[in-house]
Amino acid sequence: MKVAIDGPAGCGKSTIARMIADNLGFLYINSGNLYRAVAYLALREGVSWQDGQALTALMRQHRFDYKPDGSVLVDGERLLAELRTPQVDAIVAQVSAIPSIRVEVNAIIRAISEGKDVISEGRDITTVVFPDAEVKFYLDASSQVRAERRFRERQEARSHAFSQPDSQQAPRDMIAQTIPAPQSAPAIEEIRKNIEMRDQIDTQKSVGALKIAKDAEYLDTSDLTIQQVYEKVYNKIISARKAHGRK
Repeated sequence: MKVAIDGPAGCGKSTIARMIADNLGFLYINSGNLYRAVAYLALREGVSWQDGQALTALMRQHRFDYKPDGSVLVDGERLLAELRTPQVDAIVAQVSAIPSIRVEVNAIIRAISEGKDVISEGRDITTVVFPDAEVKFYLDASSQVRAERRFRERQEARSHAFSQPDSQQAPRDMIAQTIPAPQSAPAIEEIRKNIEMRDQIDTQKSVGALKIAKDAEYLDTSDLTIQQVYEKVYNKIISARKAHGRK
């Protein structure tokens, strides 16, 4: 079974998808983290995000894999906190707007998903990657609410990264070294502006633009608890499984 969730940054896609994956035994794929891994590589290797041809060539030089915890393996190197830095935030929308990069990432997602029960979330999962998914949701929330969520998420990710044993904590390159301490993270207002800029880019992409699929259920999560959103998504998945003769 394929469950597809789309929506803008910070709407709760990742949290809900992880919860569903954990409770139902689905493979969870965050497509955004794959784009973030490409952006991270561009920064590390000094390749301009404006050079789509060079960036696509760089991506093809590396092997990508995805882990259930949301981390991305690039040639076996685990990336997670590195994907949520302000530097990556600043260019990931532009990177993900490159058509050839989207083709590469979508191919990776489909290959990883082959023959598995999968819940995947992103910007064009319901419309491009898995248009025939049995369950589709479009999650949304106000930009202010999404900025507050992203701020908390960034704080938690950095706190976790800096609490690891020394062998795991040592930065592996200059990008990792620039991860700011939790107290110096960007203000919520700055994050909100970045989110709104990202929304504009995402909805105007020539390929894979963020939009609501006709057969997706729209859900505004601004005033809902995580549990309330989870129950709505979970119940629809269970109903779909029963309709297909599965428990």
